[in-house]
Amino acid sequence: MATKLELAKSLLSPPGDTLQEHLDFIGMSQAELAERMGRPKEKINDIIKGREPITTATAFQLEKVLDIPASFWLNREKTFRKELYELQQQEELEKEKDWLGAFPVNEMRKFGWLPDTREKHILVDSLLKFFCVASSKEWERIYIDEEVSVAFRVSLAHTQSPHAISAWLRKGEIQAKEIEIADFDKKKFKEALAEIKELAFLMPNDFIKQLQIICANCGVAVVFTQNLPKAPISGATRWFHNKPIIQLSGRYKTNDHFWFTFFHEAAHIILHGKKDIFLENVEGADIDQEKEEEANAFAAKVLLTKKELQQVIDAVPLNEERIHEFAHKFRTPAGVIVGRLQHLKLIPFHIGNGFRQKVDLFN
Repeated sequence: MATKLELAKSLLSPPGDTLQEHLDFIGMSQAELAERMGRPKEKINDIIKGREPITTATAFQLEKVLDIPASFWLNREKTFRKELYELQQQEELEKEKDWLGAFPVNEMRKFGWLPDTREKHILVDSLLKFFCVASSKEWERIYIDEEVSVAFRVSLAHTQSPHAISAWLRKGEIQAKEIEIADFDKKKFKEALAEIKELAFLMPNDFIKQLQIICANCGVAVVFTQNLPKAPISGATRWFHNKPIIQLSGRYKTNDHFWFTFFHEAAHIILHGKKDIFLENVEGADIDQEKEEEANAFAAKVLLTKKELQQVIDAVPLNEERIHEFAHKFRTPAGVIVGRLQHLKLIPFHIGNGFRQKVDLFN
């Protein structure tokens, strides 16, 4: 590819070629042209060799001296510079191939995040546009550098798969931009959690859409993003361009895990600051354990309060009928009750799994 690009660059014809051809045709030397234009001979030679561009002033000087419209020279210069820049860009893209290879490109193509092509320079260009960066260096500043100075940066320096995780996070940002949301209202969002809990209990077929609408009305963007290889992240919460985002992957594919993860992420928005970035199940990520425990406690309480949990515990051992009774009484998914009892080791982990509903966000 490098050889082809060098050949293509050597075959480009700068406007100076046309200028020299015309001088040869009319029998005028470069020195005479320089004299008539009032320009140094060296400058004219640089223009002819393509080392200097034909500016607007030069084009009008050529029009006066050679009687060839300035627009001709300007268009000739514009075309040459565009073609030269495109070849230079391809050269730069060639240098980014190693960076490209660190991403799960096949899956990103499969999901439609990147174009379905194997042309690496096209994929590199598309990946840069996907991240909205000019080069891989800017990507590193945003996702790898540990000196975080602005809100949209997140350091993945110590994670095992920063490239895959950054792609997953970036897709969430793109998805969030497509959702029209109200101004964020913390009080309204907190009050809406009761409605969302009822949604979790009922689990209608369109619960995903309903969840997004409820949250959007409170100023929160909820997006669902497929996992990428080496990035088994279950959820993330952050503010991006003054918009709070809850990003979920549905990794565990059961309703108890899905709703606990959602309310956990909602807790981060309600309890914690705009500058915080929370990544769930990402090995090596910078985790504030205290805030994670706060979010866990918040999610647990929303789904099943301590008082409600104690009523369930007091009734152990439970049969299916009693579990359903408690689920309807507390308007919480039966799978959540079973999961809590398993977590407390009051029932074995193989008991009660039939109460969990499957959740597949992408089929």
